[in-house]
This record gives sequence, C-alpha cells and structure tokens, in this order.
Amino acid sequence: MPAVPQYDRPDPSEYAPFYAGYVAKVPEGDLLVTLEAQIGEFFQSLNPITDAKGQFAYAPGKWTIKEVLLHVVDAERVFSYRAMRIARADETPLPGFDEKAWVPQSGANDRTVADLLGEFRAVRTATGALLRHLPADAVTRRGIASGNVVTVRALAWIIAGHPMHHLGILRERYLV
Repeated sequence: MPAVPQYDRPDPSEYAPFYAGYVAKVPEGDLLVTLEAQIGEFFQSLNPITDAKGQFAYAPGKWTIKEVLLHVVDAERVFSYRAMRIARADETPLPGFDEKAWVPQSGANDRTVADLLGEFRAVRTATGALLRHLPADAVTRRGIASGNVVTVRALAWIIAGHPMHHLGILRERYLV
C-alpha cells in the first residue's frame, strides 16, 4: 500500500493572498487528522442549534446559520474538485465561483441543521479519502484556479482553514 501523502504547511507562493487567513488558522500537525477532527468540532458546536435558530442572521442581508453551513459545504466541494483536477495533472485553468450568488439559490433554510451537518460529514469524509489516497508527488502539483496559481497542498490547507474561519464568525456574531 502506498504511503499517505504529507501535507506540510504550504508556502505563500502556493496560493493567492486572499487565502492566507484560512491557511494561518490551521494549527501545526497532521493536516489529515485536523480535517477529520473538524467533523466532531462542527457537530459539537452546531448540533445543539434548533432549526428555528438556524434561520438566524445577525444583521439584515447577512447569511443565516444554515446558509453559512451550506456555504462551507459548497466551498469544500469546489476546493476538493480543484485539488482532484490539479492532482490528476489537468492543466485546464479552473473557474472561480460566486458564493454570494450561490447562497440565495441553495435552499439551505428549507433544510434541517441535522441534515446540513450530515452533508458536511459526507463531503468531508469524501475529501479526506481523496487527499489520503493521492500519489505523494501530486501534493505539490500546481494549477490555476480563479486566475491564481495554487497547489494541491495549499487547497488541502484552505479546505481546513475555511470552516475554521466561518465557525469563528458563527461563534462571534451568531453566539453559537
């Protein structure tokens, strides 16, 4: 069986400056362990939220808790897809996505918090399987996404940092 690839902290040259905050939020250590541990952290933090509270937005025009949660899932799907394409040496530049346009179309508020958390678990499990089984040399492959150079390793760290960012906002502004 091939060795599990190593996901050392990426160099800032491996991702667009916009993602630096996400990468910085990720603690040192085994990234794959961090990704798996986030499933439990999300459940512990968000499972107690009632479906009624899931409709809460801290200000007019801001996303609800449910919309934030589904945004995290949607973004992980995009980042994971990018990682797969780049890992497979696909040199096609990958487009960006407009989360502000996606969220109103998501139907997040019509779903239960439990259902959204289940989807997060499923997507994260799939992401972990992808990253765990890539060839070791795929981790440092570079591609273009949203007009910027990015490596598979950087995408893995962005995948870990993005939900940390949003969980911090939920705790600070939504009092989760």
